[in-house]
Amino acid sequence: MIPNEDILQTIEMIRGENLDVRAVTLGINLMGCADRDPNHMVALVQRHIRNTAKQLVSICNEVADKYGIPIVNKRLAISKASVLLEGHDAGVCMQLAKALDAVAAEVDVDFIGGYTALVQKGFSHGDRLLIDSLPEVLSTTRRVCGSVNVASTKAGINMDAVTLMGRQIKETAERSREVSGFAAAKLCVFANIPEDNPFMAGAFLGPGEPGAVVNIGVSGPGVIKRALERLIAENSEVDLERIAEEIKRTSFRVTRVGELMGREVAKRLAIDFGVVDLSLAPTPRVGDSVGEILEVMGIARIGAPGSTAAIALLNDAVKKGGLFASSSVGGLSGAFIPVSEDKALSDAVGAGSLRLEKLEAMTSVCSVGLDMVVLPGDTDAETIAAIIADEMAIGVINQKTTAVRLIPAPGKQVGDCAVFGGLFGEGCVIDVHNRGFSERFVEFGGRIPAPLQSLRN
Repeated sequence: MIPNEDILQTIEMIRGENLDVRAVTLGINLMGCADRDPNHMVALVQRHIRNTAKQLVSICNEVADKYGIPIVNKRLAISKASVLLEGHDAGVCMQLAKALDAVAAEVDVDFIGGYTALVQKGFSHGDRLLIDSLPEVLSTTRRVCGSVNVASTKAGINMDAVTLMGRQIKETAERSREVSGFAAAKLCVFANIPEDNPFMAGAFLGPGEPGAVVNIGVSGPGVIKRALERLIAENSEVDLERIAEEIKRTSFRVTRVGELMGREVAKRLAIDFGVVDLSLAPTPRVGDSVGEILEVMGIARIGAPGSTAAIALLNDAVKKGGLFASSSVGGLSGAFIPVSEDKALSDAVGAGSLRLEKLEAMTSVCSVGLDMVVLPGDTDAETIAAIIADEMAIGVINQKTTAVRLIPAPGKQVGDCAVFGGLFGEGCVIDVHNRGFSERFVEFGGRIPAPLQSLRN
């Protein structure tokens, strides 16, 4: 039972502190739609999605109106599309992608994830077809999002896949030159990809999940910022332990709200409820920023010494509060640092206080990785691959999910900004030092072996 005081505080969060349900994502298993006839396969895919998701948006709107809490995005996540492409030729990729885009528009969702391949140990035929098609698919569809898992703690890092993804990111951005490479924002490269993540671009329905499941992503950086501001203003003696406790208390309340709404959406759809992903996913709005939380915690310039410790405290406290509030916490839960989507982070890059190397260090203790980072447009594919490899190593060694969403914005240089609009915001181009000095390393290819799982120190 939630105390009356917590309910009143939650109402205040809604009114003035940017509390929202960032995403309700309906996962749909499409493996039963596999067929050697591509036309029949595509028809089965569209029919199954249509029948499963036709009420998703209307029910989300009803639940949002009932509780007075906005649901910002309604999304779909399918089982990995590479399975559907096995036994087909390259032409079927675009046929499937256009069908997914069309049915997503028909049921009125914002995005559809699951144009996905898992290649941490190697490529199947369908995996390779999907990866080869990514630049064309993502640049010519509006709602389709892609993800590729190239590494895991158990398998190591597939450097052939890493090198290939460096090239695909570069080409994907180039094909959407007129919008500053935005198509690359719909592509995420993972280590240890989670199977129940409601956030794009990495959402897909993983093995072991139900045939259909509702996962919900709740976001509240503005809520936590205001809670810490109140704590500091009302108490003359506040230490970091008190700050962590306040973040935990606030995360608890936010998670309870998310679970209440997620379970009601699932019940009305007559579909299993999966997880609450409590992730501090910021927006470009002032007051809804993870970077601003760090400033309240005493980091006067984001990227200054102490930034990594501060994000570690924040990430851990969010997870602890969320886990205590629900037995169904999953996904990526914690603190996101997507640069273009967080005004304070983007401003820090523009001011030069937040550099790529410090951002990478911060990703070792946050929920995801190098997210929505805008690179100079002339960054070579091998350097992009090496950046991916570094981030994958952090995830593999630390047994955590890490991801890379890099946008080499065509025609942009350090000092420029790429404007994407909406939740994607705008990102200042970050400087990439030592470009062009990693080519030999990535060209070796092969696989970086899985790390030792004992004798850790």
